[in-house]
Amino acid sequence: MQARSIWFIIPMAVATVALVLGVVALVTGGAEGPPGGQGPAGLGYSPMDIALLRWYEANEAENTFDAGNNPWDICFDGANIWVANSGTPGGVTKVRVNDGRYEGTWTVGNGPRGICFDGANIWVTNYDDDTVTKLRASSAATIGTYSVGSGAPPYGICFDGTYIWVANQGYDNVRKLKASDGSFAGLYAVGGQPRGVCFDGANIWVANSEDNTVTKLRASDGSLIGTYSVDYGPVAICFDGENIWVANSEHDTVSKLRASDGSTIGTYNVGHYPYDVCFDGVNIWVANRLDDTVTKLRASDGTTLGTYDVGELPHGICFDGANIWVSNYDDNTVTKL
Repeated sequence: MQARSIWFIIPMAVATVALVLGVVALVTGGAEGPPGGQGPAGLGYSPMDIALLRWYEANEAENTFDAGNNPWDICFDGANIWVANSGTPGGVTKVRVNDGRYEGTWTVGNGPRGICFDGANIWVTNYDDDTVTKLRASSAATIGTYSVGSGAPPYGICFDGTYIWVANQGYDNVRKLKASDGSFAGLYAVGGQPRGVCFDGANIWVANSEDNTVTKLRASDGSLIGTYSVDYGPVAICFDGENIWVANSEHDTVSKLRASDGSTIGTYNVGHYPYDVCFDGVNIWVANRLDDTVTKLRASDGTTLGTYDVGELPHGICFDGANIWVSNYDDNTVTKL
């Protein structure tokens, strides 16, 4: 009866209800025990008591973990999540996926934005330095820092199996670097203020935020294949194995384009100010920056399957093979769904 007396003493509005609920859970074995009065209802707890217990259990199960200052983009290396922290001091944070354990934060350039994995190394765009940094994924040791041109500044980044592609927002171009040594391999014009960049197995796709288009380049030589209109403010882009998905920040939509010819298959409503997009093998996930949510769409037809709360100002989103990870800019955290 000791646990029951605590419930009557401590007001329900007190934030420390979690401690009480922990005691109740130990005594009763859960919110809904077997017949015979084994759960809280059987002990005479009110519906509010039970609701609070369930609230606590649900929130206790949330997977939110510390990152660095103002986490921006995010990627997966096969075992860990890497987060580009755009705040001061800039750095990258490594979080173990199986339990969210913080593994460390390492200094790169100023204003990290984009991040990607090349199979062995982590690449980060340093927006305020006009550089990209290459880190060894196993040890986080810096291998090199490479210029992408004064006044670029670099934003999105992706790997095509041999080369690193960097979207230079200020120059309206993308730069191609050898992943082996960071040396210059090409520079190609795209649309206005390129942000997101992805690879479809043969071509590079770039989201041009200023002119509401995406550009398709042949990865082998950078030649222009086509430029296609989307909705307003395209900032992020991903490939689902057949189609290209684009997050249109200014119209709260995502566009689905056929990768073979760039034709628009559909445009679908999501949350407020979609800022990043990823594919989980079946579904498309969208980080809605001004809603503090992510939206899940069925990739086959764009049907909305759910909307889920995350932290404040979600920026980046990625898939680890089992779970979705979201970087929360204002919380300095990452959320695992």
